[in-house]
Amino acid sequence: MTVVIDDPLVAGMTIKRRLPLHESSRRLRELSPESPRVYGVAVMGDLSRRRWWPLAEALTTDRLAGMFATAVAETDNPAAAAQQLAATLAHVVVGRVIPLLALEGRAWDTGLENLWVHVDSEGAVDWVGVVDPTLRALPDDPAFADSRGMGFEGGLGRVRNGVREGIVALPNEAALTTWVAHRSHRALEPLFERLAELAGGAMSRASMWHMVGTTVVGAATQVPLLAGTSEVTAMQRSQAVLDAMVGFGLPVRGGCRNSVGKVLLN
Repeated sequence: MTVVIDDPLVAGMTIKRRLPLHESSRRLRELSPESPRVYGVAVMGDLSRRRWWPLAEALTTDRLAGMFATAVAETDNPAAAAQQLAATLAHVVVGRVIPLLALEGRAWDTGLENLWVHVDSEGAVDWVGVVDPTLRALPDDPAFADSRGMGFEGGLGRVRNGVREGIVALPNEAALTTWVAHRSHRALEPLFERLAELAGGAMSRASMWHMVGTTVVGAATQVPLLAGTSEVTAMQRSQAVLDAMVGFGLPVRGGCRNSVGKVLLN
């Protein structure tokens, strides 16, 4: 029997105006009701910012260095610590958005300036939020079904030229998956650079990008099983994201040579 958890962070959200991202995140949370923070994101305007910080601060403060030091202390292995943090960063930036892309053909902005992370009492990342809740979607998204904007929940705003409050139509799947890949690349590249500096060569940048590929494929494989939807569609969309990253010159495919220790994604 599925146990529904009344998560205090989810319950504490104050949604002033319901947008398409709220509905998408609700549906994603329903995939894992016993762990409602596993899928979906929060909208930063809806909640208290206690224990939240902008992901960009990983580059401008000592936050990432502190996380790395903690991981090294726990594992006594810099390579394992680097792998753990690389997996966390990949999951935060792109692993979180792949389920929505796979299931609904929608995506939030994974740009570094748009993402915040919530940490537990031990400093581990356990949820992700976005500042700008605007989704990009396919032109046949239910949100654009007619001029009244009748979507999944119905009547949430008028549509004008493929734009409705909180959601924008991109021309096709290639445009959508390329946009996700581009925004994720621009976010992860400086984060991996910083992590590589902290790790002092314990994990290569190529291995970090291999982990992105593993994260994307893992999410695209798991989510359709939970949702009872097409595995083919999920894999096609996730592979299109990876194809775009390969086109950017990123080694997201192939084996990871730094296969050490247990990786904590969330």
